[in-house]
Amino acid sequence: MTLLGWAQIALVLALTMAAAVPLGRYIAAVAGGRVTWLRPIEAVLYRAGGVDPRRGQDWKGYALAMLAVNAVGFLLLFGILRLQGVLPLNPAGVSSMSSWLAFNTAVSFVTNTNWQAYSGEVAASYLSQMAGLAVQNFLSASTGIALALAVSRAFARGGVQELGNFWADFTRVTLYVLLPLSAVLGLAFVALGIPQTFAGYVTTTTLEGAEQTIPLGPAAFQIAIKHLGTNGGGFFGVNALHPFEGPNAIVTALQIWGQAVIPFALCLTFGRIAGDIRQGRALLAVMVGFVVVATAAIYASEAAGNPLLTALGVDPAMGNMEGKDLRFGLPLVALFTATTTGASCGAVNAMFDSFLPLGGMVPMFLIQLGEVLPGGVGSGLYGMLVFALLAVFVAGLMVGRTPEYLGKKVQAREIKLAMLAVLILPTAILGFTAVSVVLPMAASSIQDGGPHGLSEMLYAYTSAAGNNGSAFGGLTSDTPWMNVTLGIAMLLGRFAYVIPVMAIAGALAAKAKAPESAGSFPTHGPLFAGLLAGVILILGGLQFLPSLSLGPIAEHFTMLAGKTF
Repeated sequence: MTLLGWAQIALVLALTMAAAVPLGRYIAAVAGGRVTWLRPIEAVLYRAGGVDPRRGQDWKGYALAMLAVNAVGFLLLFGILRLQGVLPLNPAGVSSMSSWLAFNTAVSFVTNTNWQAYSGEVAASYLSQMAGLAVQNFLSASTGIALALAVSRAFARGGVQELGNFWADFTRVTLYVLLPLSAVLGLAFVALGIPQTFAGYVTTTTLEGAEQTIPLGPAAFQIAIKHLGTNGGGFFGVNALHPFEGPNAIVTALQIWGQAVIPFALCLTFGRIAGDIRQGRALLAVMVGFVVVATAAIYASEAAGNPLLTALGVDPAMGNMEGKDLRFGLPLVALFTATTTGASCGAVNAMFDSFLPLGGMVPMFLIQLGEVLPGGVGSGLYGMLVFALLAVFVAGLMVGRTPEYLGKKVQAREIKLAMLAVLILPTAILGFTAVSVVLPMAASSIQDGGPHGLSEMLYAYTSAAGNNGSAFGGLTSDTPWMNVTLGIAMLLGRFAYVIPVMAIAGALAAKAKAPESAGSFPTHGPLFAGLLAGVILILGGLQFLPSLSLGPIAEHFTMLAGKTF
């Protein structure tokens, strides 16, 4: 590790935080209906959908509206992928996807996971990329942010049933937040060398005299929303490692900025909606702290180099550069990896399969902690608020009083629902992994033996249930078993998680908001931030440390012993 490397990391994080402050204020204004510069378009959309934006919905109505729009999105995307071979805008002549792969891909993009069991440039047409995948990138991101706004209102209001109007929140987030940011970032990507064209693929002759096909396409603007919406599904198969998707370090820095800025900003939005900006800052401090620690752990692990290669006489000065790009270097790889897995983005600029065992464990554990550090757009905030409720419950047990959070008493109903939500991830991750490593037709997808093979399977279901979408690599995932079970894990991680969260929001909104007193536990200072971080770590460790011990931790000690599988 070098001082210059840390300076790069600090600069990107500083720029992200500098943008998150005004963006958080702006999103709060959007949520309150105070941003109106696209009001004519907004009004047309409401009339077309028969929506009255002033009519509030309780948690059940809000959740049903969310499920309805995502069900329609799934059906449309599934149909496009199944028929892309006969639809227009297909200059490369790609064939239609199989039913299994189309199901997995449609679920993946609807749930904001964007797991890809295919290579984008050879398996998806231009129409599928634009009208299918890119559109769903906007819709799934808008869904997450809308849900976060609804949950935030539950802490601001007292004695009410309504959490807002899903259709209004969904429309405003898309029009006023995601579309403008994506347009600006997309133009920047075009200027920096990412293609945005309808031209067909180019065939050229290499220096060796062989023919090579160079894929092109309308990539830049899809890549912009892929990062801003923490979607992660790349236009090209190797994602940001592709020279067209990640042409230089400046683009990489902008991609890191894009995948972290909205999750960070939403913490400050929560503070403004709840009426106490300090509450949002406390949540933000926990998120940023975990990102910095995770970045440092990845950077240190990969900079140390592979001891097996060092023993063979390879100079360890460059660190472990297998699966990485010299254009980015270890600092931006470490920060990119920490933010993309912590932020539920799933985009990659390095191959995790080539990381050293502990370096590869960090992104896996970040997802297993609940995708709240900082989490996906919207989902990270409402996931963090679930942990905040558990933290004040633990604090209440310590001092023997009824826990409160922002003036709302946290009682048995909320804690039961919170634990139901928290248990979704380990149930899906560990359950599917346990079955898949012993079932022959599933275990045959594993490429490597020993602990590394377990890590491949464990990471796949971790990524799916955590709605992250990144892959550890080495796993053959385009099989009926993997496509179906990973799809189910994605659905559980998104919708089975959010339903109890919305039920919590409905219960809290109905409660009267008590004024803060001398006996109230302060939830805006370092003590609460430390307690919150501790609860997240302890829950994650209790749930996943045994499986990690059999995978990356066992592989680490095997490597130190000079053995390989």
